[in-house]
Amino acid sequence: MAAGRARAVRLLRQLERAACRCPSHGHTYSQVPEQPTLGSTDYAFEMAISNIRYGEGVTKEIGMDLQNLGARRVCLMTDKNLSKLPPVNAVLNSLAKYGINFQMYDNVRVEPTDQSFLDAIQFAKKGEFDAYVAVGGGSVIDTCKAANLYAASPTSEFLDYVNAPIGKGKPVAVALKPLIAVPTTSGTGSETTGVAIFDFKELKVKTGIASRAIKPTLGIIDPLHTLSMPERIVANSGFDVLCHALESYTALPYNMRSPCPSNPINRPAYQGSNPISDVWALHALHIVAKYLKRAIRNPEDLEARANMHLASAFAGIGFGNAGVHLCHGMSYPISGLVKTYKPKDYNVDHSLVPHGLSVVLTSPAVFAFTAQIHPERHLEAAEILGADIRTARIKDAGFILADTLRKFLFDLNVDDGLAAIGYSKADIPALVKGTLPQVVAIPERHARQAELLQVLYSEDEARGPGGQRGPCPAKGTARHVGINEQESSKSCNHLLDGKSLIPSSPVAHITVKAVAVRGSPTRDCTSKEDHRHHWRKTTEYDLALPPGAEASLPLTGGNLCGTPSLLRKMWMKHKKKSEYLGATNSAFEAD
Repeated sequence: MAAGRARAVRLLRQLERAACRCPSHGHTYSQVPEQPTLGSTDYAFEMAISNIRYGEGVTKEIGMDLQNLGARRVCLMTDKNLSKLPPVNAVLNSLAKYGINFQMYDNVRVEPTDQSFLDAIQFAKKGEFDAYVAVGGGSVIDTCKAANLYAASPTSEFLDYVNAPIGKGKPVAVALKPLIAVPTTSGTGSETTGVAIFDFKELKVKTGIASRAIKPTLGIIDPLHTLSMPERIVANSGFDVLCHALESYTALPYNMRSPCPSNPINRPAYQGSNPISDVWALHALHIVAKYLKRAIRNPEDLEARANMHLASAFAGIGFGNAGVHLCHGMSYPISGLVKTYKPKDYNVDHSLVPHGLSVVLTSPAVFAFTAQIHPERHLEAAEILGADIRTARIKDAGFILADTLRKFLFDLNVDDGLAAIGYSKADIPALVKGTLPQVVAIPERHARQAELLQVLYSEDEARGPGGQRGPCPAKGTARHVGINEQESSKSCNHLLDGKSLIPSSPVAHITVKAVAVRGSPTRDCTSKEDHRHHWRKTTEYDLALPPGAEASLPLTGGNLCGTPSLLRKMWMKHKKKSEYLGATNSAFEAD
């Protein structure tokens, strides 16, 4: 296990060091050259977020906000679908009520490209605006961030601020105009971050711009806007929240990040898990576990959709300061190399793998691997998502979380694996090639990490109910898929050696109950329309703990001395504060 843990640590450290790592969540904000360091690892962390305001109907205040800012010429950005829906109408009504002069740009592309960014930038330069309002999901908010930046720096070339090595990664030294972000999806958390991502079509990769300077001035979180979201958009947005929370909580701790900066200006914003980010990540995960299924299944469940809207911001605060890792790093080629896949409920004229879907598809494989670093955190996450871990062995943490995620995704009718979105075994080398720039900074390590990534991408090839392809077992059929302790250990070692990620059987002595396809117990789950049924539905664990193993399950935040547990208690003590505020006020703010 020690060798495996070291290998996982190396991969995640390379992910955080890479010059072109996960573009929307992994770049440093301070894009200045690194100076000589004080020590091998860091000893401090810091927090930064946008101001946020939450409340039902709080969008009506935007006109007053713009008045207070003295705005005389406002750019309103959205997309063509949203321009006809209630969220944009609410903004337009407020602008009209308070006499705000504005122009609307509704040509934002879902999953923006360099060209769609350039089109929006050109509009912003011509308009000479003194404030911006972005109404939409991450695509709209990110596009507006870019438009604001380049309009404020009109002589800059497009690649000047794009992250290296694709762009020049220059620091932002100009003053931007105020930007108010109104998210209409519950996933990206873009209203809290200083990142704008896009597809760079020439290279078929995603990259982005990262700077604290482009953070929105204010995020308006109005849960009423979530009622217009279709089912699959709610689901895919929620999967992004799920992975933001899981990845930031299981990221390398800030005090394992290296090198330690000699000047605080060189400290990255995405600096590893830390006690404050942990609070937000875990609370977001609790909300996802409780409300995501309800939010997807019932569009009129305002309680569920409102909580998921808050969870998006909570997870944004968590990952916006801790960062994320492999799920996001591997998702970008999945989105960027899309062939013909068009998801349900997305009214677009181009092929598209929604960001949340591209992230969550690899999550079982990723967390089975990363559990070697902090297995207790992976077990805690599995428990929050519904797993019974009372008799779980610490060494099986990754497999337990992986199975818990598969069950969660199975319940939500998720397209199962890369094959369901148009990829085959032949595409894996291209996917690995697209991921390597996100995780590898040292060329001589490409081959070693490429082998590991190939295993992670290939995990889908052997997956089905109970870990095998083929017909789904009949409802209620339980099969023991036990493997002895020695074989379980071998499976873990193979994972670390890049030979196998998920063994053909799950962890030792798991009782698996697989749910049959409704209406056809023997229906072949390998057909195109039934990929989702490959997710195993694991409901019961009978793993025996060795004597004294209870002491090895400190489910209070890993090796950070119990501080996250203390902060979580403080948060739980005050978590109903918004309810108290609700008795006299319809909104609250945080800054």
